[in-house]
Parts: sequence; structure tokens; C-alpha cells
Amino acid sequence: MRINVRGGTVDHGRRSLCESCRWSTVIRGPKLGDEIVECTQLSFISRRVPFPVTSCSDYINRNQANLEEMEEMALLIRIEPRRTHAGFGPAGTPSDGRNEPADE
Repeated sequence: MRINVRGGTVDHGRRSLCESCRWSTVIRGPKLGDEIVECTQLSFISRRVPFPVTSCSDYINRNQANLEEMEEMALLIRIEPRRTHAGFGPAGTPSDGRNEPADE
């Protein structure tokens, strides 16, 4: 049986949320420790994040489009104005041929 614990020990093998966040800028150098992470959502002057982030209240995945981007991508479909009659006409109209006298 598998038990999931929320808010337990952090998995240090996971990548930082900042790598896929819309608000972050991640700069890497040639060495393993050469990395600068900056967040535009922080209100501090520095805005640098000195540690790998595991959860964030302002996280937005940069791979998912926001509402404005989806509206720009949307296909506009033009439809005809609503017709006055839809479907079959009322029963007994001369156009359906039922009430016309039969030719003998």
C-alpha cells in the first residue's frame, strides 16, 4: 500500500519550479553552480531567488497559454444571420402538396 504525505520532506532531485514559470528568468553558466534565478513577481529590490523553489503561490506555467493568447489563436467562424424559418413548414401549407386537389 502506498501512502502520500502532503507537505512532507522535499524531493531534492526535482527541478525548481522557476525553470518552467512565466515570471522567472534562469541564467546558467558553464559550471554546475553557476546559476542566477530572478523572479519578476517578487516585490523586493533584488528579486533574486537563492534556492530551488518547490512551491510558489504565483506560479504560472509558461508552456500553457493565458486567456489573451488563446483569444489571439482562436479561429473566428462567421455564421449566417438567423433565418426566419428552420426545419419543416407548418402542416397544410400549399407548398407541401397535400392540400392541393388531385388532378383526375
